[in-house]
Amino acid sequence: MPLAKLPGFEVLPYFALMIEQQKKRIAILGSTGSIGTQALDIVREHPDELEVEVLTAHNNADLLIAQALEFAPNHVVIANESKYLQVKEALASTDVKVFAGDKSIADLMEITSADTVLTAMVGYSGLLPTIAAIKARKRIALANKETLVVAGELITSLCMENRVEMLPVDSEHSAIFQCLVGENPDAIEHIILTASGGPFRGKKRSELEQVTRAQALKHPNWSMGAKITIDSASLMNKGLEVIEAKWLFGVRNEQIKVVVHPQSIVHSMVEFTDGSIKAQLGLPDMKLPIQYAMYYPQRRQNNWPRTSFTQFNRLDFEEPDMETFRNLALAFDALEAGGNKACLLNAANEIAVQAFLEDKIGFLQIAELNEKCMQELPFVAKPVLEDYIASDKLAREKATEWIKQFAR
Repeated sequence: MPLAKLPGFEVLPYFALMIEQQKKRIAILGSTGSIGTQALDIVREHPDELEVEVLTAHNNADLLIAQALEFAPNHVVIANESKYLQVKEALASTDVKVFAGDKSIADLMEITSADTVLTAMVGYSGLLPTIAAIKARKRIALANKETLVVAGELITSLCMENRVEMLPVDSEHSAIFQCLVGENPDAIEHIILTASGGPFRGKKRSELEQVTRAQALKHPNWSMGAKITIDSASLMNKGLEVIEAKWLFGVRNEQIKVVVHPQSIVHSMVEFTDGSIKAQLGLPDMKLPIQYAMYYPQRRQNNWPRTSFTQFNRLDFEEPDMETFRNLALAFDALEAGGNKACLLNAANEIAVQAFLEDKIGFLQIAELNEKCMQELPFVAKPVLEDYIASDKLAREKATEWIKQFAR
């Protein structure tokens, strides 16, 4: 039976007919990363309900092969074309069809029989496959926030045009999504994104000048990939989530707030016009929002650990320090400017984070490089897809060039 339009979601305006079928068919783009491997954990727990149709990986051929042998998808893609023969030969005795290259991931969205596409690729690489999946009218479980950061206006228009349902997988956006179910969108006063504060919460700039890669990768609550962990440490991850939230929930810029909540138990909140606040709480476990997106609108029972309020009997909240953690302020600036500013910011940040991980620049210089790209590269007020692609390319080129000026 058809689902009614869910109040509070301008980007989730239509819900497809729920067709009774034996299994939900899932495509996992980025299956060897943190989100992808946890999604496959859920499939393992429910083999009679979930079936893997597509698996893709950027570079981890060994794990992709192991996943394909276990889950027997119809298709796999290894983006690194130099590893195609390795994957092809390893799966030669199976019925799995093997492809290579970034373009193959997007092309595959047109032919896969998957019902839901979980986009868990890292960074900008998720944009074109997500666009292809939307045009193919697949339900999107969005774990790639950069898709909406880079091209939020374009993506939301495509979802409307193709009547595609987009479900958030980020824990914060899933929390807001759950708080808004059944609510009138006109009753929203603020959406409040929570941030753990990362490993450097409470530190000042002088204390962050000599931060090492190892220190930045020690997140206090979450186990994530290297890029998102560094983004969390710099508060860029929260900045990207601010931009993503605008497009997911159709709110005004000034309706989005961020608070630091070090326990990571309250995943986010919604404040309504009558002063009431709804919050979604739970242990910091990404399997919860992944499963919610896979099964929505049902809640699937599980046997995972539960939150104990006797154990977590204190919940703290504080204002973020946007002077020390400049990336969060830059994200709000990009949101206010509109156009291609967020695209420039995202591209610069991907280059800057990689440079930090390679010990080419310091931790504070991530934000300095991001700001330089935002300020000095051409602004496009009304970008189309080609403008986003060109802006991303230019920002990466210039950021790579300017890294030499920031060399440690």
